Amino acid sequence: MSHANAPLTPAGRLRLIERCEVRPLAHVAAEAGISRQRLTVWRQRYRALGEAGLLDRPSVPHTSPSQTPDHVVELIETWRRERKWTARQIAAELTADGHQISIATVGRWFVRLGINRRRDLDPDGATNRRPHRIVARFPGHMVHLDVKKVGKIPDGGGWRVHGKGSTQHKATRRAQAKKNGGPGKGRVGYAYLHSAVDGYSRLAYTEHLPDETAATTVAFFARARAFFAAHGIRRIVRVITDNGSNYTAAAFVRAVSAVARHQKIRAYTPRHNGKVERYNRILAEELLYARTWTSETQRQHAVQVWNIHYNYHRPHTATGDQPPATRLKAGVTNVTRRNS
Repeated sequence: MSHANAPLTPAGRLRLIERCEVRPLAHVAAEAGISRQRLTVWRQRYRALGEAGLLDRPSVPHTSPSQTPDHVVELIETWRRERKWTARQIAAELTADGHQISIATVGRWFVRLGINRRRDLDPDGATNRRPHRIVARFPGHMVHLDVKKVGKIPDGGGWRVHGKGSTQHKATRRAQAKKNGGPGKGRVGYAYLHSAVDGYSRLAYTEHLPDETAATTVAFFARARAFFAAHGIRRIVRVITDNGSNYTAAAFVRAVSAVARHQKIRAYTPRHNGKVERYNRILAEELLYARTWTSETQRQHAVQVWNIHYNYHRPHTATGDQPPATRLKAGVTNVTRRNS
């Protein structure tokens, strides 16, 4: 669609055609910056239809045999507005009625009709979606795994202690660059906190590890199983992870499938693994960034102590404001509150 001041509006095309009466068509087209073939089309349309032939024409084909029939589109809109069905539900219902239509086609019609979002269906944003909680029925029913990647702390403390750009911060970067092999390599790297959380009791097990490769994850899972077994969770039914490369690796899948069902969450939907995601947030707020650390080794030891505090002393709302270990019959530590 041309705008009002475009040089090739219907009026501008008419001027070009008038010039072709006294000048060669190829010269006029070159001066206007268009192809000779396009100007020929416009001249032929003008001779056949007059000025009406110079108007813009839609590029829609004359016939569309595979276009969705109007009555099917009406059904899509009606079911979407009145029943708030998804594209998958509507496609299944239309297929049952004898209309072959894909889920993607129904979704495109949602967009064309302006009803692809839930808030578009009702003025007040009403929805028939019911939130469902992911509830574990017994210990070991669901074990959630995840990895939290955190920056390492250089010896003497990082920029949170000394400030970015400070003398100590620059000296630490230079020392780390020398250790890593030269200028531009002053980063201290990352630590990887592998965690496993039992969905029923919220019992958690965390290890501070150097990477998140499949081999490291498999070894962590074996130690986590031993930790849970010591607390009475000897049978794991389902292991829930995200779609990280360490969790989709064949070695990890084999290790999990030998003892439990491996369930990967929907892509970009971390709430489906929310129990361990919430645990990671608690870990960050109450330990990782709750105080000043002078070295990564100091924080690594603190993670082990805090893990005992979390399991045996820290109240958890999901367990009736009691520590997670109280929901289990077995315990393996006699650490008291004053020692945590």
